[in-house]
This record gives sequence, C-alpha cells and structure tokens, in this order.
Amino acid sequence: MHDVEDILARLRRYPDVEALNLFAVDAADRLILDAAAEIVDASEDGRVAVIGDAYGALTLGVIARHDLRAVRVHQDLLTGELALAGNARTLGLADRYTAHPLTGELLDGVRVVLMRLPRALSGLAEIAEAIARHADPEVLVIAGGRDKYLTKTMNDVLAQSFSEVTASRGRQKSRTLTVRGPKPVGEPRFPVREHLDELDLDVIAHGAAFSGARLDIGTRFLLDHLKLMKPDAREAIDLGCGTGILAVALARSRPGIRVVGTDQSAAAVASAAATAAANGVADRVSVLRDDAMSSLPDNSADLVVCNPPFHVGAAVHTGSAIKMFCETGRVLRPGGELWTVYNTHLNYQGVVERMVGHTDVVGRNKKFTVTRSVRGLHDARPR
Repeated sequence: MHDVEDILARLRRYPDVEALNLFAVDAADRLILDAAAEIVDASEDGRVAVIGDAYGALTLGVIARHDLRAVRVHQDLLTGELALAGNARTLGLADRYTAHPLTGELLDGVRVVLMRLPRALSGLAEIAEAIARHADPEVLVIAGGRDKYLTKTMNDVLAQSFSEVTASRGRQKSRTLTVRGPKPVGEPRFPVREHLDELDLDVIAHGAAFSGARLDIGTRFLLDHLKLMKPDAREAIDLGCGTGILAVALARSRPGIRVVGTDQSAAAVASAAATAAANGVADRVSVLRDDAMSSLPDNSADLVVCNPPFHVGAAVHTGSAIKMFCETGRVLRPGGELWTVYNTHLNYQGVVERMVGHTDVVGRNKKFTVTRSVRGLHDARPR
C-alpha cells in the first residue's frame, strides 16, 4: 500500500506548463477519491476506469488507496497522458494502469468510473453516452470539479444518458455528481457533422473538440487573410488544428500544398482527420496528436497557421501559447511564415518577434489581432 497524500504531493504537470499558480492536483481530485472510496473497495480490480484525469491524481490516487493493478484510463489531452506516465514511472506505478480511447475497450464491464467533469457540455455528452453504451448496467459514476466551473446544465446532460444524477454537498469549493442507471442508447450522436455555408465546407466534430462543428470567430478572422499567407509554401502546419478547418481551407485553396494538422486533443485529431476526409483532401492533409509540434523536425515547414489557446486547464495563462511560438521558431525554415490570431489584449507581438522573427500586424478588429512573423536566417529564440 502507498500513502495517498505522499503520492499526490509528488505529482508534476510536466510536460504541460508549470508555474506557481498551476497545480497537478486540487480539492476536486481529493473529493472524487473520497466519494468513490467505498464503492471502489466493493469492486473487483480491473473494473475501475478513470476519465479526464488531468495529471494523474485520480489514477494514481485510486491505485495507491486501494492497491489496484488494472485501472483503465482515458485522457483527451496528450500532455495529461504524458504527465500521468511520467508521474507513474517516478512513483513505481507504471504497470498499474492502461490507456485507452473513449471506446468499449475502456468501459466494457466497468462498475466504477471516476471522472473530472469537462467544461465542454458536448464533451460531457459524448462521455456519458459512451459509459451508458459500454459499461456494466450497475455502473456508478463519480464525476467532480470545482464549483465555479459546474453548472446545472451538466446535470441535465448526464440525465440524457442516466436515470439518476445526485449532487454532493460542497467541500473546499468542489462538488461531485453521483450518476447511475444507464439508459438505453440508440445510434451514437457523436461525431456531429455540419456544413459551413460561408466556406462551403463540412466539419466533423467529436464532443471535446474546441468550438465543436462551428466556425470559431478567431479562426474566421484568420481565414480572411488566407490568400496572403506565404503563396509559395509547399509544406504547412495547422498548429492546434481543432476540427481542421484551417488545414482543410488551406489544402482546398492550394492544390500543391501539403498540410499537417497537430493538436494534443485526441478528440480534435479524430475530428480533423474526419473533416479532411469529408472534404476530399485527406491525401494532402495528415493529422498528428502532438504537444506543440515537439515531434516535428527542425526547419521542416514553410508556413504555420495558429489560433493559440490562452487557457491552461481552468487558469488563464499564456504559457501554452508561448510554448507553441517557441516550437514554431524551431520548425519553420528560414523565410517561413507564422500567421497567428489572438485576443488583442494578450499583445503577443513582442513574444512572437523574439521566438520566431520579424512580426507585423496585418489585421485587427474589436477583439482579435492577426500577425505575420517571418523566420530569419538564424533561430530567433533566446538561448
């Protein structure tokens, strides 16, 4: 047996952004572990699943508390997977769990699910449907999060797939929902498919993909500048590709270009690959689950397009975007261009100039700024 608090205290977020105001474990993780303790004790090993674990607190916490050896885990974000794997190796628990996609192999026969509630209601709906479809009919779900991110609508979404949803009393500004009684499910509702008339483009979206099947307003503004983006580019990257709208629009507008869409979200990668196929450009658009292009070689792209995030989990933090800009300076060839759109108040221009190269503002509206950065002959990143 392991001391649970010792396990939780040793967790790191790496390779995700680490900062003084960012933590690998919080009160909601501890509340979920406490709320599930009795039912996990009564369950057989091999019939416990964890969904949405941020950095390993739920997985390694339940393993340590109950001496489990066959926990099944699904994490949408690659940084979460890598953090869990790194923490598990450090703690000597790497052989106690297995990672799975959101399918039957994750949930078949499962009696207990521990889950962090996702902020996207569509992501929650897809998870709830998968549990109801594949798990044991007696499955009990303990889902939790921080009070400020929980809404009554989450109960309603869960109630579409389960007959009973009960909220706990709050503790340390956190709360859990106990969910049971899976309802019969029909044809899967996800991924969804929508046609964007303004682009004459079909979008396929899994529940956790950013912005769903809609056209995000930042992406729309960046697309207004599509014709200006390095006209002679032959190899491009859609960094943080989401459902793949930018990648597909680039490929359709330029028959000679090849585009790689990268995203750390498993839902986004599946969505972008499906969107490329639906629009007939799968032969020129490939999709990669990757952390900020870290697996791509130096000097390998002529053009990078990016609508970067400014949230890290629940916290407003620019670290993820800065990491993306840093990697762009490495991956772009000399003379290559980065086109990015961001909320104007973030004022990324100076950061991009240092990490990529000379940067000009090419568009600005009431909310967003679009910049073009050109990589110089030498790496612009600080040493």
